[in-house]
Amino acid sequence: MTYIKSIDENRGDNNLKFFMESIDKYKRQRVGKYILKALQSLGGSANRSKIKEEIAFDEEIDLPYNQVFGSVISKNGGSYVPFNYDFNYSIKELLLCGYVENYSRGDDITLTEKGRATDYKLFPNKEEKQFLDNYWKNKVKNSNTRNVQDKDINKVIKHDEEFFDDWKQKVLEKIKQFSPKKFESFSRLLLSKMGIKFDPEKGINMSADHGIDGFGYFETDEFRTLKVVIQCKKFTDNAVSEPDVDKFKGVMTSFNADYGIFITTSYFTKQAQFKATVGNNTVTLIDGQRLIELIEKYKLHVTPVTTYSLDDYYSQQD
Repeated sequence: MTYIKSIDENRGDNNLKFFMESIDKYKRQRVGKYILKALQSLGGSANRSKIKEEIAFDEEIDLPYNQVFGSVISKNGGSYVPFNYDFNYSIKELLLCGYVENYSRGDDITLTEKGRATDYKLFPNKEEKQFLDNYWKNKVKNSNTRNVQDKDINKVIKHDEEFFDDWKQKVLEKIKQFSPKKFESFSRLLLSKMGIKFDPEKGINMSADHGIDGFGYFETDEFRTLKVVIQCKKFTDNAVSEPDVDKFKGVMTSFNADYGIFITTSYFTKQAQFKATVGNNTVTLIDGQRLIELIEKYKLHVTPVTTYSLDDYYSQQD
């Protein structure tokens, strides 16, 4: 089932409409004010993943983690994250209205002085909304797409911005299909790339390993050697909760570890995040989104390719 829905139904905005699959949880909307709020909370500059995470865990914003990062299946069988459409359109809108600085692909998003000073709740105001609606309409009108209607705007804008890092979603879905054993092996491989030397027995072949999935050593730049234990949870939708982290911290104590690393394909609740940092034993948390960032950084079984996008110059005939 498909439908056409206003980008901001609560504001009565019927001018700009988007076409997408009907999904149960996420409702299409302008999220620029949430991006502003997140950036203001983060000191004025952050990467896209950090902004999304800030939005997902902000209790004043009615967009929980599963709606921000959750994926759905498209008609062609692939998966995509509906929130990414609105997030990236809204980044563009903030740029057009002078709230964020100009950026290139992969850059952090940085607030301008206007963005730092504004009340996020007021974006977009009446004049800005009218300007943005006209901008998108003209974008569609001036495109080379035949018989363009409002519902085709996703296709028109798709190649202009960093809207869809398809490979990131694909690789996360593939990891979620790993067997538990392969996910543990994959996690150790990634952490090995980051400098941890794993014991060949503890957490791998030992039967009485207290449930850990790896034990190793990390040498700092100051030549200090630290003992590290890791825990892996391959969840599809469920979050890692406070009791999971609490139990892991108890295991860390039994191994006399200096710190622990907890890796999951899903995410950690706020209570779990708090538990990870209290007390003497601290735990580094790596959720699905951070996992993908590390795969990209260390190029773990992925090959980067160079691509180019065309700017508006090529759309102008005169």
